Amino acid sequence: MLGRTAQNLFWLSRYVERAENMARLLEVGYKMSLTSRREGGEAEHLISMMQAAEVDEAFEATGRIADVDTVAHFMVFDEGNPSSVKSCLMAARTNARSVRTAITIDMWQSLNAAWLEFSQIKPRDVRGAKLLGLLQWVRQRSHEFRGALLGTILRNDGYAFSQAGNFVERADNTARILDMKYFVLLPRADLVGGDLDIQQWTLILRAASAHRSYRHVYHDRYKARNIADFLILRPEMPRSLVFCARMLNQTLESLADIYGKRLDCHDVVADLCAMVENTTMDEVFGKGLHEFLTEFVARNNRVTECLSESYNFY
Repeated sequence: MLGRTAQNLFWLSRYVERAENMARLLEVGYKMSLTSRREGGEAEHLISMMQAAEVDEAFEATGRIADVDTVAHFMVFDEGNPSSVKSCLMAARTNARSVRTAITIDMWQSLNAAWLEFSQIKPRDVRGAKLLGLLQWVRQRSHEFRGALLGTILRNDGYAFSQAGNFVERADNTARILDMKYFVLLPRADLVGGDLDIQQWTLILRAASAHRSYRHVYHDRYKARNIADFLILRPEMPRSLVFCARMLNQTLESLADIYGKRLDCHDVVADLCAMVENTTMDEVFGKGLHEFLTEFVARNNRVTECLSESYNFY
């Protein structure tokens, strides 16, 4: 497969997953802002959400005040924000159009229909409570694309590059969602692991589609340590860091089998996988959860860089 084709498939999946993840983060920030009782709390939660998504500096550069309407527009509709839902859907469609012969009709129709429908939405029509409906719509369209991919594409190198993009992006998002609560929203390090606000933890779990599955695993109330364990080390949780790392490792192993050789990126992914497989929550908290998540995000970013170098994405 040509490096450019592999690159487009990789980023196609990343952009679709990122659109969904931006919707998840915005939903958390929006609901937290509604439940804040402190003066200035609404803006604090919205800014925290943008910090988790690493778009806070770009928003600050716009000179706008951080309220629900301006932040929602920036995260959903602003083409100047490369991580906005609109930018992600546009980039995903562009990548898909470049590799029409490498994807299935179902994948293209799912993505193209989502873009055409989104293009008809007016920002002024989705303010307030209607915003949550739009964010749910984004998540559903992402699920439809994933279903089309998993149900129709050949299990070849194109599938492997698509899967790699999906799990790199998903792992990044889970780490950021968890870090947003532990580091950005908490004012003091000594509160980490304490008796935290149940309502906010519920929102964090919902952002990772882990609310009900958490209760199946842990039959007691929400505890910070259990939630961190669930989103980091639980291999049965499909958005956990260990699950994503293992899927990345399996995906790159399949590429090694297809092409008959191992490259530097395989060692980088194996190291990422070992980081979450060969640790315990005691070790994570001993090191510092924020520090652990920051290191994971950095290593996860290195996967993309090394994958690009190994398979000539440029």
